[in-house]
Amino acid sequence: MSGAALGIEIVVVFFLALFLLHRYADFRKQQRMVLFGTLLAWYLCFLIVFILPLDISTTIYKQCKIDHEEHASVSPVTPLISNQTAGNSTTATPTKSVPKVCYKPWSYIPDGIMPVFWRVVYWTSQCLTWLLLPFMQSYARSGGFSITGKIKTALIENAIYYGTYLLIFGSLLIYVAVHPQWHLSWYELQTIGITAANTWGLFLLVLLLGYGLVEIPRSYWNASRQGHLLIKTYFKAAKLMTEKADAEENLEDVMEEVRKVQESIKYNHPLRKYIDTILRKCPVEYQEKMGRNMDDYEDFDDKQNTYPSEKNLVKLHKQVIYAVQRHNRTHVQWQILLQQAMHLEDVAKNETSSAHQFVHSFPSTEPTSWLSPYLYTPTVEWYWECLLRQWFYRLLAVLLSLFSVGVVWSECTFFSTRPVLSLFAVFIQLAERDYNYLYIEMACFITIFFLCTCVYSTVFRIRVFNYYYLASHHQTDAYSLQFSGMLFCRLTPPLCLNFLGLIHMDSAISHQLKEQTAYTSIMGSMRVLSFIANGFYIYYPMLILLLCIATYFSLGTRCLNLLGFQQFVGDNEMTSDLIDEGKELIRREKRKRQRTEDGENRRREWKERYGNTREDTASNRNRNEAAEMTETNYSDTVPIPNTNPNRQAKYSRTGRGTERDSIELLEDAEPLDFNAETLSDDPLEADSTRHVPGRYLSMSSSRSRIFDDV
Repeated sequence: MSGAALGIEIVVVFFLALFLLHRYADFRKQQRMVLFGTLLAWYLCFLIVFILPLDISTTIYKQCKIDHEEHASVSPVTPLISNQTAGNSTTATPTKSVPKVCYKPWSYIPDGIMPVFWRVVYWTSQCLTWLLLPFMQSYARSGGFSITGKIKTALIENAIYYGTYLLIFGSLLIYVAVHPQWHLSWYELQTIGITAANTWGLFLLVLLLGYGLVEIPRSYWNASRQGHLLIKTYFKAAKLMTEKADAEENLEDVMEEVRKVQESIKYNHPLRKYIDTILRKCPVEYQEKMGRNMDDYEDFDDKQNTYPSEKNLVKLHKQVIYAVQRHNRTHVQWQILLQQAMHLEDVAKNETSSAHQFVHSFPSTEPTSWLSPYLYTPTVEWYWECLLRQWFYRLLAVLLSLFSVGVVWSECTFFSTRPVLSLFAVFIQLAERDYNYLYIEMACFITIFFLCTCVYSTVFRIRVFNYYYLASHHQTDAYSLQFSGMLFCRLTPPLCLNFLGLIHMDSAISHQLKEQTAYTSIMGSMRVLSFIANGFYIYYPMLILLLCIATYFSLGTRCLNLLGFQQFVGDNEMTSDLIDEGKELIRREKRKRQRTEDGENRRREWKERYGNTREDTASNRNRNEAAEMTETNYSDTVPIPNTNPNRQAKYSRTGRGTERDSIELLEDAEPLDFNAETLSDDPLEADSTRHVPGRYLSMSSSRSRIFDDV
């Protein structure tokens, strides 16, 4: 198993990242470079999360071997060491207990592999997050029409960010250079760069973590309250509809400007190729509308008309990209929120059902697997949605709350090594005594995964970051994918380094002479910058306690509400108005969907009813043709008197043509006022001279005898 666990996890993590990217991205429409950059960023971050527990277990095994070697050098014959005191009294001091036999973990990684692995993963992720992904974001949204123009625009937009990074790095470099006791080397320069990146990541990490540690357990607790969740969904619907209307209005304005420009620039103008590029970025319905109104038969005249410059077209191109992206994002968010609201209303209606069968108002638009009809039956769905789900969410909320309390306590006390106050350090050290490597790896993975969930979910919960949205079913835009990859690469390394401090496996914080993990050795010695290692890294995480208290009492939400940003506050009049507005919007969408479904049902009933008539007519026609062929064959041998073949063929051909025309009319007709309740199949109820309401003229008794002669 030497190195096999590392290889297996590398392959499994790659397919996991590929699966998640396929769920959120659209492989057919988005650019290959965007997909490759996002996949690589997600893959590297997942590797850090999955491989770090293996590094920890391997380090514990190495520490055990070092302790054995130290005790092997001490004579085992004398178990006690005599110390002579001033009063000639001898006291016996027991020696340090010899550790048990060191058991090699199942996931042991040989020496020399992990340092190279971490070095490749870390520096690749840093190049992605600080250089390539920001450049690719600006390049993807640039309005330039050439590669050179897009590169120039991307460099200009990122000059501010790159300048900020260089300023931070230069300040730290000058601080180290003027210190009389330090001599700059390549190793120390690497440490300064890593420290600058981790300091930035830790600063943002604590802010996001303080919000997520409270909000995630509270969100699951509120999810168990169906009424509260439905009211909040109405509130979100009202706010999202406002944003959706603004996006549609902005798109209309931009498309109107595009229409004016494309009408002024004719087909033989030198700038026409730029107009064609802009039109390809527009939605399909606008392209068709502009294509119908386009008149390119006139030549352009430079003396009579004024044309926009290439710079103005670049600006218009960027506006089109932004408007289309914003319109698509709000449309996807609205569809998802609408589906959630209708589902919650269905749950509220089915809670009082005595049949214990979950009934949906509308069929779900989400794809389901082929096992769902057999496993997730209506009865199982009713018990889960109406009975078990709320209790499961409450239990999960309690467990996550206890986990959050443990994280907050450990963040405030992880610097204390004697006694050990960090809960995670206590658990790991207890498992280390029994060499329970599987427990160590699972505990480390679950803790890191929980911290990552609190941090990353916060980014997409806060309203300021709502510009970036990860939507499933291939609905995430390229800009959000790149932003997620960039953010994951910036926050994952300092998060894992903070976790190593929580379990006292970072000597720069715990100040213990213990074997360091390969991940910590790559990060370098933080003693190069003592004011960061002994100050910022220790005391800044304590700010999590204040952030958690502020989040628990919703201080940030109330402050934003006072400033005019509409937030969900239960005792606010504006909130009540938005809830009523959202409820009306959901009711309106349900009526619209109900009308659409009724129209489809009427159309389906029409096809089914007249589809059977068509089959009967076709079978009669086949039988008549067979009878004609039999009569023709019989007439070849036996003459039939009083028979006119020309007249018979002519009549048969005319009947078939009339029948075919009638069938086509029945297929093309749309039942606008069809009423199945008033329709009667009894021909005695029909009047031969008057049309009865609720019946179509084609179904009356007088009309049904048209084809009797066939």
